[in-house]
Amino acid sequence: MEVALDWYLALSAVMFTIGVFGVLLKRNAIVILMCVELMLNSANVALVGFSQSLADPTGQILVFFSIAVAAAEAAIGLAIVIAIFRKKRTVNINDIHLFKH
Repeated sequence: MEVALDWYLALSAVMFTIGVFGVLLKRNAIVILMCVELMLNSANVALVGFSQSLADPTGQILVFFSIAVAAAEAAIGLAIVIAIFRKKRTVNINDIHLFKH
């Protein structure tokens, strides 16, 4: 049984929309990082869908590189959030003023 490209793209659009709303509406830095990861994964789902529908493995190879970049981004982002938490004792975006004296 083969899944149609429309289902991949619909799932990708829903995941991306949830990620965008999470980035725009949430104020917790860790939740924002998770929503960015959700947006990256939605792009991966779309790439896999196109790769499968075109019978070309290039999209799946690109997904592996995207996952590696996402892992590095998550590690660096979490390290920055931990460093800010140690200094400010909060991960709320509204309470963090890094450029004020």
